[in-house]
Amino acid sequence: MADSAFFCVLSHEGVLAVRGSDAGKFLQGQLTCNINYLNEHHASLGARCTQKGRMQSSFRIVLQGDGVLLAMARELVEPQLADLKKYAVFSKSKLTDESDAWVRFGVVGGQSALQALGLELGEENNVAARHEALIAVRVSPDRAEVWVPAEQADSIKQQLAALLPPGELNAWLLGQVRAGIAQVMPETRETFIPQMLNLQAVGGVSFKKGCYTGQEIVARMQYLGKLKRRLYRLSLVGGDLPAPGTPLFAPTHGSSIGEVALAARTEHGSELLAVLQAEAVEDGNIHLGNLEGPRLQLLDLPYELDRDREIQR
Repeated sequence: MADSAFFCVLSHEGVLAVRGSDAGKFLQGQLTCNINYLNEHHASLGARCTQKGRMQSSFRIVLQGDGVLLAMARELVEPQLADLKKYAVFSKSKLTDESDAWVRFGVVGGQSALQALGLELGEENNVAARHEALIAVRVSPDRAEVWVPAEQADSIKQQLAALLPPGELNAWLLGQVRAGIAQVMPETRETFIPQMLNLQAVGGVSFKKGCYTGQEIVARMQYLGKLKRRLYRLSLVGGDLPAPGTPLFAPTHGSSIGEVALAARTEHGSELLAVLQAEAVEDGNIHLGNLEGPRLQLLDLPYELDRDREIQR
């Protein structure tokens, strides 16, 4: 399902913009990613945390015009905007909701379609390409986002449709699950620290950038090895699609061992990313919703956690 070439509108996410001469300096003290690593050819994943290191949002961030754009779950744009504005009072930066100003397309297996739009996009994750007002970002192998100003969206959609079949958002999300890239949803806001979503393994946390909100907690988890919960990929046969925040259980524990972060339908059920207690995963006996709920099957992630490599970012 997620392997066939198609395109779809990424309607589940909105766009928060931070613009102005101090935009980069301001965000460097607020986000887990290193703003100095961003350029015309490189985007990044990242998160905004509370003082206790809990993620208020996770996002993909790109440079654009006189600032940056952050794409995140649509329902999180306004609360994240309100929180950041409290810290931007003395900064020469303007924070706005630009969700209506952009239409973002997910493109799977469509390298020729990207080239037809003038976008020569490399294969490395998080590389970016630009042509006039369009921005493309490689999000995982054979998957890309195309950011389009709203006034050009109909034209770009027609051009994509001439080269690729339209697909469902679920197929895009299934590809995201299989890439092992979770994200904060409204149901899981301020639930996870970045390492619980393996964000440091996919380039969304910099340990060399210095202080930012929540940095002390995030760094302590990385350097002292105290992380007991992390992201896993699982499958479920049949049943309804598990919602973010749905608890997971194991017979060896009397209470929940974790919760669903992101899920998508498959032909026979669903695949999901979930944050679980690492020691509870060892016997692989994991159930959805309660101890009597359907059993899940552990699947591989396409990357491995590597502390030494991660702290070099």
